Amino acid sequence: MTPQSPHPHPHPPWHPERLAARLPYLRRRALLASATRAFFTARGYAEVETPYAVPTPGEEVHLRPFRTELLSPTGEPRTLFLHTSPEFAMKKLLAGGAGPIFQLARVWRNGEASALHAPEFTMLEWYRPSAGMDDLIAETFSYLRAVLPPTVTCRGITTDLSRFERLTLPEAFARHIGADLLATAGDAPALAAAACTTLRPGESWEDLFFRLLLGRIEPHIGRAHPTFLTHWPAAQAALARRDPADPRLAERFELFLCGIELANAFVELTDATEQRARFEADRARRHALSSPGTGPAPDWPLDEDLLAALAHGMPPSAGIALGFDRLAMIAAGAPRIADVLWLPSQR
Repeated sequence: MTPQSPHPHPHPPWHPERLAARLPYLRRRALLASATRAFFTARGYAEVETPYAVPTPGEEVHLRPFRTELLSPTGEPRTLFLHTSPEFAMKKLLAGGAGPIFQLARVWRNGEASALHAPEFTMLEWYRPSAGMDDLIAETFSYLRAVLPPTVTCRGITTDLSRFERLTLPEAFARHIGADLLATAGDAPALAAAACTTLRPGESWEDLFFRLLLGRIEPHIGRAHPTFLTHWPAAQAALARRDPADPRLAERFELFLCGIELANAFVELTDATEQRARFEADRARRHALSSPGTGPAPDWPLDEDLLAALAHGMPPSAGIALGFDRLAMIAAGAPRIADVLWLPSQR
């Protein structure tokens, strides 16, 4: 990771000297946005815009949203949140019959700031009814080849887009760690022993899973060619459906390019009862993570409107969330996310 300077810059981001340094990257970003809209429009997608301030920002356990307040015409306040993803809203549109849709959405995730993270950023999300994992992987690769040159270099890593690698999580754990992921699922001591590592105090199976993924798998993938890391353990299904061929796995993939995690995708769960159970489990985990040192976990109403949309009948679909700023970094060869933001946050 390229470190950001710990010292404040003497000029604000709009200063001509600083803006001039970013302009080549920003012009490449603008071309990327135009090419993105052309790609999806040509494929029959409709561009949509959904609300940013919402009652339910998402249900991911480790994301912290920004809180805001809506005043009624009579001055009565209502708590809203800036969404962490447009996923819930776009799925409601799918249930309503919108068909293939995409969105370049501003999203907010509190507490995130690094060379690859910004608290406010742009997410490209698209959803196609009747698509499966193979369809979405093929379309995502076609999109990359349409908007990027044949070879890209970012943060010292050069990636050739002439082909891609497809790797399941069990294959990745076997290849890079020497562990049988499914045989040790849910058993943290067994996974630690198989990985020849020491289980840390209080470390859960999920904690260890992500430590191994981040430390021993991700550094080796998405480098020579893009890597689609598929078939996640069911415990990490999030909003993906379980694999009908093996319910221990979920139809989810992540995309890595130039060594950067670029996208997260699901063959979407459309069962309202199972989705409610997952949401309630996520809420319980989020509350359990709160402590006197960190304060209570943020809370908000369950998105009953989304569950009603799923119950009404969302069509079988596949969808993906892609970090557009990171893609702009890769397209421009920029070392930091701040380089591709017109006005990066001043910290």
